[in-house]
This record gives sequence, C-alpha cells and structure tokens, in this order.
Amino acid sequence: MIVDVGGIKVHPGVLDAGEQAELVEQVRRVVRAAPLFRPETKRGRKMSVRMTSAGRYGWISDRAGYRYERHHPDGQEWPPMPALAKEVWRRVSGVSRDPQSCLINYYDADAKMGMHQDRDEANFEMPVVSISLGDDALFRVGGAERGGKTQSIWLQSGDVAVMGGDARLNFHGIDRLRPGTSSLLPNGGRINLTLRVVD
Repeated sequence: MIVDVGGIKVHPGVLDAGEQAELVEQVRRVVRAAPLFRPETKRGRKMSVRMTSAGRYGWISDRAGYRYERHHPDGQEWPPMPALAKEVWRRVSGVSRDPQSCLINYYDADAKMGMHQDRDEANFEMPVVSISLGDDALFRVGGAERGGKTQSIWLQSGDVAVMGGDARLNFHGIDRLRPGTSSLLPNGGRINLTLRVVD
C-alpha cells in the first residue's frame, strides 16, 4: 500500500531481497568506475554522505555551487545507469521519459542529509524517484517553504519514494539511520539512489 508523507508517495517493498542484492551489485560496478567522493557545501563544509553518479549527468556540490555536470570530479564521463534502477523508475514514475541522472549516496551509521529541495532540474513536472537500500532511514518531509510542520517515516530497504506533482519541491531530508536493521550491505549503512530527468 502506498503511503502519503507530506504529498510524497512512498511505495513499500518495491524491490524484493533478490532485486535489492542485484541492484547493490550494479551500484558496486558504478562505484568501481566512478569512485565515491565527499562533496562540499557552498560554504566549504564537507557533507556527511559520500556520493557518485551514473547516467548522462551527475550531481555535483562544491564551493562553486550545486549543479549537474557531465563528468566525475576526476574528469571521466559518468558510467551507465544501473539497469534495475531504470526499471524501478519505469514501474513507479508515471512518466514516459527515462531518467538522465542517478545520484548514488552512501550513508554510514552517522550520516544524515539536511532538509533541502531538489530544484536544479529544468522541468519540475518530471518526478524524482528515490530508492532505499540497506539500513532503515528516518525520512522527514516538509512543505514547499522552509520551516513549518513536517512528517516523518522510516524508509526500509527496497522502499521507493516518488516526489512529484504538488509535492515535487517539498523540502525533505534524512534525520538518521537505524544501524543494524538490514544485512544487505556487509559493512552496514544505507545506499540511496535518486533518479531525475535533468533537462
């Protein structure tokens, strides 16, 4: 059953155990080609997550700002997007266009993501699809303006969140993980894949 959290639609258990393991292996292939890096905010502060990307575009954050780029910070083009991630997009996105960017965030036990909007894309009519793998994460959702009332839900491995329609620009973030709730990743933690149409 789909759960509405502040307008964001959470689809529990979209990926079964076998699919989760397969997607992790596909992510590992991306990371071998385009290693994880720790991005900076505009103010020069290191984020607690490590990230990389796949697809035509990758998302970059550094002192120059937040933006999409065609190349990894080491200069190479981003590797192809995991096939299973694109399949999930086609299952739940409700649009005919395929994603152009797959942002891959790795959260260790202490990592979190502050409240933010996904607004670096050209067309806000295209949804953002977020896939959770590994340990449970407390997902917090607000409105289209910073501050105000929020709602939270624990995302589990295999869950997928779709940010679209009136909730496309809602603020959202990850407050914390619940370590040890999944055995999917040998060293624990969480992988989050975020699929977007960029241009």
